[in-house]
Amino acid sequence: MLRYLWLSFGVILLDQGVKLWLSHIWRVGQGLVIIPGLLNFRLVHNTGAAFSFLAGAGGWQRWLLIGVALLVVVVIVAILRRLKPGATWTAISLALILGGAVGNLIDRIRLGYVIDFIGAHWGSLYWPYFNIADSAISIGAVILVLDAFRRH
Repeated sequence: MLRYLWLSFGVILLDQGVKLWLSHIWRVGQGLVIIPGLLNFRLVHNTGAAFSFLAGAGGWQRWLLIGVALLVVVVIVAILRRLKPGATWTAISLALILGGAVGNLIDRIRLGYVIDFIGAHWGSLYWPYFNIADSAISIGAVILVLDAFRRH
């Protein structure tokens, strides 16, 4: 089922392209309101993991998170190689997760942090900033769970 890796590459290219473009047009903290009270873009550097977990840990977390991401990449590729024909939704979900993991891994290796820029909020309730790679991981995880329920 490695034929679904095109989806991973598409996620990586889109994620890295948008991050590169926004980094050239904005400084950290700059952004734009897309839908008032709901959605905005703002350039953010996240040195932590999801939801900025470990962001203030002093630097060691970079190497831990790189190691975890590399392990995830190896495991997902191994699973994709062993999937049986017909496991299309599992392959798609894993390809999305893989693309997102690699997209953020590239940032972490190259820059020491992940570039986030999508801010969702409802009034004064804010979701932590995220990016296209995070979105692909989340969508892939939802598809994986739904597929597991569908098969059982």
